[in-house]
Amino acid sequence: MKKQFVLAAILGITASLSSLSANAADLLDTIMQNKVVRIAVPQDYPPYGSVGSDMQPQGIDIDTARLIADKLNVRLQLIPVTGPNRVPYLQSGKADMTISSLGKTEERAKVIDYSIAYAPFFDAVFGKADLDVSTGEELAGKTVAVTRGSMQDDELSQFAPNAVIRRFEDNNSTISSYLSGQTELVAIGTTVTAALKKKDPDLDINLKLILSNAPCYVGLPKGNPKLVAKVNEILREAKADGTIDAISQKWLGAPAGDLPES
Repeated sequence: MKKQFVLAAILGITASLSSLSANAADLLDTIMQNKVVRIAVPQDYPPYGSVGSDMQPQGIDIDTARLIADKLNVRLQLIPVTGPNRVPYLQSGKADMTISSLGKTEERAKVIDYSIAYAPFFDAVFGKADLDVSTGEELAGKTVAVTRGSMQDDELSQFAPNAVIRRFEDNNSTISSYLSGQTELVAIGTTVTAALKKKDPDLDINLKLILSNAPCYVGLPKGNPKLVAKVNEILREAKADGTIDAISQKWLGAPAGDLPES
């Protein structure tokens, strides 16, 4: 009995040490060892992420993903995601990080970590020129398209609880619902409508009200402080040397300006 007890104790200690060692490991170590970083990006949300005429991914988020992979000196594997699955892909280990116009919320902060901000982003409600709406109260009874699980979804639900919110699974479906007349309004980012207007200057989509200024952050799996620190180091250097401003100028027509550190 005594020998069995000692053996069980030794096995228990060994298991505990193995567990501590696993917990101490950081995803950055795995990325550097495998020489590849898997980054979730949008493919339906220009100018942040879309597919170009050459069938290659392009946008602010794509350029930022390439920046981080280059600075890590590893191969970049882009993983297309939609608004609803950006966070679940991190939680399930399908991606090492997400760069997908991701805003910061208290609920998300409970399950993922964030980098410092890398790009500006304004959320707003848009509609036709002749639709008289300028306050949350005036959205009551109006149909508004929004992408499920997005920042705009959370903001709209709080800002206009009496609006008729119609949720779609991806950004293309959200925008299409407005363009086809299924909804009277659409809640999206101001840069998205700028891209739409650039393609079609006669498009009847006009700013009705601002929901928030929600800068974009890199989303990272919980419990990887070395990875968070490394991404922040890369982004700070890119801000200092003008790379972040250059990416913003390229896609938004203006520099990123002052972005929050938290």
